[in-house]
Amino acid sequence: MTAAGFVGSQARPDPSMGAQWWVLTARFIAPTVRNGELAITIAVSVVFTAGFYIPLHQIMGNVTRGVASSYAQYLMPLIALEAITFAAMSTAFRAATDSVQGVNRRFRSMPIPPFTPVAARISAALYRCAVSLTVALVCGYTIGFRFRGSAVDTVVFCVLVLVFGAVLSFAADLLGTGSRNPEAMAPMLTLPPLIFGLLSVGVQPVEQFPHWVQPFVRNQPISALVDSLHAAAGDVAPFHTSLTWSVLAPTLAWLCGLAALLVPASVVVLSKRA
Repeated sequence: MTAAGFVGSQARPDPSMGAQWWVLTARFIAPTVRNGELAITIAVSVVFTAGFYIPLHQIMGNVTRGVASSYAQYLMPLIALEAITFAAMSTAFRAATDSVQGVNRRFRSMPIPPFTPVAARISAALYRCAVSLTVALVCGYTIGFRFRGSAVDTVVFCVLVLVFGAVLSFAADLLGTGSRNPEAMAPMLTLPPLIFGLLSVGVQPVEQFPHWVQPFVRNQPISALVDSLHAAAGDVAPFHTSLTWSVLAPTLAWLCGLAALLVPASVVVLSKRA
């Protein structure tokens, strides 16, 4: 066999799924500094902190006086969740743009597993979520929030917020991939998080809401997350609530339930786009 024939018979490189994921993740993260996306992510966390705390702390501070040492301590979980939500929702715009521009079609012509681009977009979203959480915590410390629990409780607080961001990013990615309409993403994804956030115990205790809406406020996923985050953040006595499995159970149930719905939905969406 000649040298040319030997070279021609060599199999093409077969990069691992991990290497493909890393390259695609870097592709989604690298432009965020140049195109201003990172700056917007930082600004949104600041805006959410100011937008919730400044108009509400005078009124709601009296309402929450019996359950928290300060309104900043009470409001911080909702600020973190709303900032994370915005960072996660931008995944839908990226997924829809990739579908419209034919990027996903090119991926399908390559030896890339169908879920690898999705995993890369979610990983890039987690990077934005981590930035949002960091800025939100800095803003929270500025208005008076403090972690009062143990180091483990603080880690649980951050992990819960980021897991919530990952689940939302997964849902947003599927929505963007399925819709193929980047312009529709903003109106579709802006109002629901705000509605769920304002109708939750993140703003005020459930007893302060009208009786007819209290069952929804008490049992919706944002309220479950806020309760867990309140316990993880801790507070001074007598407002401190221990982080127990009974407090975490509703949050974990919601997160696992949403993930269980999204996995088969992703199979359907990706198979239709194949």
